Amino acid sequence: MLATVIVTSISAPNAVMRAIAEGCQKNGMRFVVIGDHKSPATFDLPDADFFGVQAQLETSFRYAKLCPLDHYARKNIGYLLAIAAKTPRIIETDDDNFPREAFFVERCREQDVAMFKRPGWLNVYRHFTEACIWPRGLPLDHIHGELPEAVESAEKVTCPVQQGLADANPDVDAVYRLVFPLPQSFAEKRIALGRGVWCPFNSQNTTWWPEAYPLMYLPAYCSFRMTDIWRSFVAQRIMWENSWSLLFHEATVWQDRNEHNLMRDFADELPGYMHNDRISKTLEDLSLASGVAKIPDNLRQCYKALVSMDLVAREELALLDAWLEDLSDV
Repeated sequence: MLATVIVTSISAPNAVMRAIAEGCQKNGMRFVVIGDHKSPATFDLPDADFFGVQAQLETSFRYAKLCPLDHYARKNIGYLLAIAAKTPRIIETDDDNFPREAFFVERCREQDVAMFKRPGWLNVYRHFTEACIWPRGLPLDHIHGELPEAVESAEKVTCPVQQGLADANPDVDAVYRLVFPLPQSFAEKRIALGRGVWCPFNSQNTTWWPEAYPLMYLPAYCSFRMTDIWRSFVAQRIMWENSWSLLFHEATVWQDRNEHNLMRDFADELPGYMHNDRISKTLEDLSLASGVAKIPDNLRQCYKALVSMDLVAREELALLDAWLEDLSDV
């Protein structure tokens, strides 16, 4: 098994999931679909392992019994299943992202790539296009920030978390969707982010290596539109302590976006518009430790900070402990 691809969905098998299943079968990958209580009673998709709510509860994972229903964070159960099966790589995406052939090509953890090193917020989309566009989660007052000069690395860069872009309907916020035109596409480039460089990344086309698996944790007791964004901030902050870089690379999927209520998305994104800059400063001020063994304690520190900011409910801490206990068991 070269990798596990994970999707969460309440839909019956659609064209995207069929394409992923076919690609995984051809390329020696496992495809895991995590359902919720709104999922269809039967899920007929050869070459996919579907886990409905009952199947999730029948696992040994304590987290599966505590995680709220009707939440994207149930994707964490898929991560645990893949980790328990000793998968060497996890690729996550969504049920509206059509994979290209490059999506199934083996990734390299070590990258010979230039890096942005100037600390602060970065609109990484500007590296891939001249269009006025920015990733969901970027503070609005940093959209037009100067794109710094990339620095060539003397040696390969360690990137155990890699964010692939999405063409056609990329991951942008509700403000963008209400004001600017789509579709948009990106150039085939790559860039790494150094310590102190902030840019949100999502869960739509993201690859993880084992040392970074604990950082995949998606918080449940927060805005749905911020769960993967706030995860990305926590992950970046902890990655810096291990001298890991975040890679952004060319689009290997194109999105045919599921139907959304944009004004509802806007309301769900308000906590991010108002507080993402404050989150970055709060996380920067934390005293974290280096080393893979310290990641659980670092995660607890980061989420305690988000709870103290009244952005994540206190119930999250018990859920995080369950996640970490399950990780330790597997």
